[in-house]
Amino acid sequence: MSSLDPTTAYASKVVSGEITAGKFVRASCQRHLKDLTDGAKRGLRFDPVEAERAFRFFPAMFTVTAGAKAGQPFHLLDWMTFVVGSLFGWRNADCTRRFRHAWLETGKGQAKSPLMGAIGLYMIGFNGVPRAEAYAIANDRDQAKVLFSDAVALCRAEIPGKDGATLESLGRVIIRGTGDNAWKIEVPAAGAKFLPVASQDSISGPKPIAVFADEVHEMRTDKAIQLWKAAVDKMPGDPLMILGTNTPAADQAVGTDYSEFYQRVAVGMIEDDSAFSYIARVDEEDDPFTDEACWIKALPALGVTYPIENVRRRVETAKHMPSERLATERLYFGRPVGSSGFWLSDESAWRAVQSKDVIVAELLRDIPCVLALDLSKKNDLTALSAVWRDDEDSLTAKLWYWTTEGGLDRREAEDRTPYKAYVKAGHITAVRGEVIDYTYVAEQVRLLCAKQKVEALVVDPAYVSDFIAACEQIGFEVWRFMGPDLPEGSGLKIVTHAQGTRIAFEGRQLCMPHSISRLTDKILKREILIEDNKMTHVCAANTVLISDGQGNQAFDKQRQRGRIDGMVALAMGVGATKAERKGKRSYMEAGVLFT
Repeated sequence: MSSLDPTTAYASKVVSGEITAGKFVRASCQRHLKDLTDGAKRGLRFDPVEAERAFRFFPAMFTVTAGAKAGQPFHLLDWMTFVVGSLFGWRNADCTRRFRHAWLETGKGQAKSPLMGAIGLYMIGFNGVPRAEAYAIANDRDQAKVLFSDAVALCRAEIPGKDGATLESLGRVIIRGTGDNAWKIEVPAAGAKFLPVASQDSISGPKPIAVFADEVHEMRTDKAIQLWKAAVDKMPGDPLMILGTNTPAADQAVGTDYSEFYQRVAVGMIEDDSAFSYIARVDEEDDPFTDEACWIKALPALGVTYPIENVRRRVETAKHMPSERLATERLYFGRPVGSSGFWLSDESAWRAVQSKDVIVAELLRDIPCVLALDLSKKNDLTALSAVWRDDEDSLTAKLWYWTTEGGLDRREAEDRTPYKAYVKAGHITAVRGEVIDYTYVAEQVRLLCAKQKVEALVVDPAYVSDFIAACEQIGFEVWRFMGPDLPEGSGLKIVTHAQGTRIAFEGRQLCMPHSISRLTDKILKREILIEDNKMTHVCAANTVLISDGQGNQAFDKQRQRGRIDGMVALAMGVGATKAERKGKRSYMEAGVLFT
């Protein structure tokens, strides 16, 4: 093992189990070892000399500026060695660097930001590229300056062994701005510069050799990433974009989508020789609240630059506070929870009932089915759920979503949801125009009724008349249930579902407290299977519940974090499948719900 270069030595120790790591780090290390053998077929080679050159630079030029190692030479931690060695050691056949974009995801406090700042300085001033440009990017200037400030601090820190001299005092760099107001680092000898920029900043003809984005999980849109990625893609030679983050929550859609892409690259589901990832998370089978041994999987600097006692105190508090527990799971241990305040007390139960396989409705055509529709506003999001109930009262659910092509860019920014990417992936259907034509939805309902044992369509009372009019427009026969004592119509039965916390006793109609209770019960008991859909995860992450004095729950539309239409449709559909009770008519027989 000692004869191996440091990058390969780290990868070998991880794969052998000598270094404890989670599955995505293990996958990246396995990829490194595999490419050492097979990469030449694709024009790839690993140059340990180039990697070693980068290794030597950091402790020779920089002093650690904060934390337990403050004042000591900036020796790379083991996980950093693998990252830096991979980024600068792997080469293409033309000797350019293999990796042009990288994703660094770890728990809090693992020194990602100082590492990226140090890499930026190395690339602009000490890597042989004249007039190199590096940029720290973010949605706003203040966020961009966080990473940039780490680079400034390194320039102002003592060079190891130079009797207090710094890169700035020696004139190797010029820092424009004083104190925390520094806004530019220049390397006069190379004509190079390092700047923090916000997505709205106007930069004339940037030619970046390096672009860094930290705290990607906090980004509301990927506009800045896409703009700078396009700039990097146009550059010849060795440009590099590095994205750093804590594990994103499901409602942090930008970070989630990028993380999932790099996960698939790591495990080999996507072949992209230009992409590198280091994703430090605990594994699914780990329990970080009872087993400290798994912590290092998400916190590779634990006990070196990040005190273990800090984590122990956090965990002890989280054991007694559900909201703290969710945040701790995500920020420290890499569990991609829905949000810091998920609507369900046990979010792992929600994740457990998500079907990774597409639910094929045709295979369920002999099982009774209820449809539920949340129409919302005509230029918003419309959600339709189908819920099948078998003889054992086990449920299967599938959802469809519609939005409009018009105003999609604006709604992406407002809702912090990448609708265009979801449309492309088939999670949502975008209809033409500025408003949703309800005939699109009516056609989907008619198609389901033609192929399924649909017993009824449940709807929010809002806009029900407009939907019935759309059904009439396409010649689809429906009738609205108005009570068990009135005569039935022909065609599809439409039943309204009360909203809010009030339990409707008159006519014993469907109401949200009962439906949410049934949905929660089915999830916690693992008696429902829900087709995995990114839009459904977003709606779930945005959901907030409200309770009245009697403990009756409903969706709190005043405090919701974003669109929740899918959860409304899902709850109504599940509530409408209330199982028949002995000696009483079921809901589908009489149009009533027995409590």
